[in-house]
Order: sequence, then C-alpha cells, then structure tokens
Amino acid sequence: MEIRPILSALLRNKTGPLLVALQVALSLAILANAVYIVNERRAVIARPSGIADEHATFYITARNLNSDGPEQRLATFKREAELLRAVQGVASVANVSQMPLSRSGWNTSILLDQRQQRENASASMYLSSDSLVSTFGLRLVEGRDFLPQELVDLDEKTQDRAPDQVILTKALADKLWPGASAIGKSIYFGRSVEGMSSRVVGVVERLQSQSAPIEEKAEWSVIIPARRYGDTAAMYAIRTEPGQRDRVMKEAESALRKSSATPMILEMRTVDQDRQTRYRSDVALQWMLVTVSLLMLLITCSGIVGMASLWVTQRRKQIGVRRALGARRIDILRYFITENVMITSAGVFGGVALGLALNQLLVSKLEMARLPAGYLVGGALLFWLIGVIAAYGPAWKATSISPATATRSV
Repeated sequence: MEIRPILSALLRNKTGPLLVALQVALSLAILANAVYIVNERRAVIARPSGIADEHATFYITARNLNSDGPEQRLATFKREAELLRAVQGVASVANVSQMPLSRSGWNTSILLDQRQQRENASASMYLSSDSLVSTFGLRLVEGRDFLPQELVDLDEKTQDRAPDQVILTKALADKLWPGASAIGKSIYFGRSVEGMSSRVVGVVERLQSQSAPIEEKAEWSVIIPARRYGDTAAMYAIRTEPGQRDRVMKEAESALRKSSATPMILEMRTVDQDRQTRYRSDVALQWMLVTVSLLMLLITCSGIVGMASLWVTQRRKQIGVRRALGARRIDILRYFITENVMITSAGVFGGVALGLALNQLLVSKLEMARLPAGYLVGGALLFWLIGVIAAYGPAWKATSISPATATRSV
C-alpha cells in the first residue's frame, strides 16, 4: 500500500487529524511524566526506616503532672522503663528523644573541624541511654554498639556536653568521609570554637530522620548515648513480640497509669501510623496522577475511535467504489489502520518532545530527577498500540460496507 494517497487525503482535511495528533502528544507527555512521578513516589514510600520490624514497634510519650526535681524525674523515668520491660510480650524498651517518620524532633549541625564556618551536614539527633541498635533492630555495618559504661544520663538544665562516642548512619558517614572508614573519626556539634566533639564507634546501615525527606539527607542520623531528664516528659520506644503489639499497648498504658500517684498524660503511636501520616500526601498524589493518566488514555481512545468512525461514515461512497473495483476487505482494513498509525506517529513524536520539555520544567522548578528514556519509549509503544486498537473497530465496520449499498446514490 502506498502512503502518498493516505497522506494526501489527510492534508485535504487537516483539522481532525491535527486535533487527534495534539491529543496524543499531550497525553503521552503527561502520561510519561505522571508514571515516572508515581514510581518515584512508590519507591520513596517503600523506603525502610531502619527499624527491623515496624509492625511490632510503637512508642509512648509520658508526661508526669508533678513538681518533682530533676533527680526525682530521672528515677521516675528509670522506674517507668522497668515497668514497660515487665509487660508480657515486650521484647525491648529504650528511652529515646524522637522517632523515625514522626515529623517531630531535632537536628544538629555536624562539622569535621571546629574552626569551620559552614556545617558539613545537618543530621537527625537520636538520644538514648539504652541500646537503640537492639530496640530498633538496627544493622551494624561497621564498628560496635555502645558499651554499658558509655550510656549516660544528663540534666539538660545544668549539663550541656556531648558524650565521647556516637554512632552514625552509613549515609551520613559516606557524606562526611566518602570512600573512607568513619570508625575512630571525630565530629563536632555546633559551629562555635568550643564545639563539642565525639568519636565515631559504630555505623548502622540505616536510620531515617524524623521528617524523612525525599532527598538523601533522609538517612543522615546520629545516635548519641545520653538521656536528658530535665523535662517532665519521657519517650519510650517499645518493640514487642510478633503479633503482640496491640495487646501490649493497652497493658503498657494501664501499667504506667497505675504506677503513678499523680495524673499522667500518655500519648501512644505506632510506627505504622507515623508512616501512614508521613506519606499521606504522597499516596494522594499517586492516586491523582493515576486517575489523570487513565482519563487521558480514555479521552485519547475516544478521540481516535470518534475520528475513525466519522471518516468511515463520510467515506462510505469511496469505500463502495473501491470494493466495486476489486479492493478486498483486508485492503480497506489496512488503509484505515495505516492512516491512524500515521496520525498517532505524528502525535507520538510531538509527545516525546513535549514530554522532555515538561520534565525539564519539573527538574528546574521542583528539583526532580530527569525523566529516563524508557518511560517515553514505553509511552510511545503504548500509544501506537492504542491507535491500532482504537481504530480497528471502525475500520472493521468499513470492511462490511457492500459495493451495492455504498454506490446506490451514484
């Protein structure tokens, strides 16, 4: 089949094919970028926090409504931790200053030289006088966990110093010392000349920050072996035996309330709840983009089907004449399929260019990664397939037109 007669027919009536090609181009550009963003968000949502068993982990924030002094509060915090450890089904308990994905906590500036004016990194700061490696189930990739004598208690109102040892995440260690071991290296907290230094004794594979941003700094975390007890509130991270979390949560709350002679304010949350809250907007964005993409595909298919059906109706006489001159059904079918493939191809090439331009805008304005070529190639193949399938019905209908019916008015 020659392409020239088909092209000449399209050029005589440019409005319909042009609109369909523009529709394909716009749909391809939006679809490729939307699918890329959805996959990127899915990967972000699925990132492990570092906690080995998130489903079995929860935390309690306990605030005592009393006027106890710092030393009395410290004794209360230790007693509460022991009460929680005694609850049946509890595997491990650790006091902690913040939790991954909780969207509440502190960051600290880290420098390699106390004379620096600019920080090397801003890391999420986890303080605990218990082993977070054990309670969270963190995986040590280098060095060791803290020794019992390295875990200290500090009155935050009178003692403001950093312990001599810290544990870093691998992402933070690689940021500070690319390609080199972090063990034995020193870091400084704060920009002042009197900055507090600590020595790295361990590196864990992963521990996300409290905010868990999309960028690599989501895993820049430092564990400090200290408990600050100047405040009236304490936070306890609790890992339970598998399947025991919900029961343990109820019994832990009851045990704490019964142990206190004064009223307490208790807040409990699971890591699952924090993950759901943190990524709620990302999930909503995914569903919105999926919905928009499906609507664009549906509209594009409808446009191709509508245009092909209209052309079949308008060309009944032409089809009848061709059938009378000996054209086979396969010839009529191939004509309409080829015609729609040409229109779709024009839209696909325009869509690739438009998709790259749209991605460049997203890269410059939203700091997104560049769109991989595979998304555009896959989108192009998809729209070529859609063009053939959408045009097949009207084209098959055209093959059923008999010469007698089509030429009756001739």
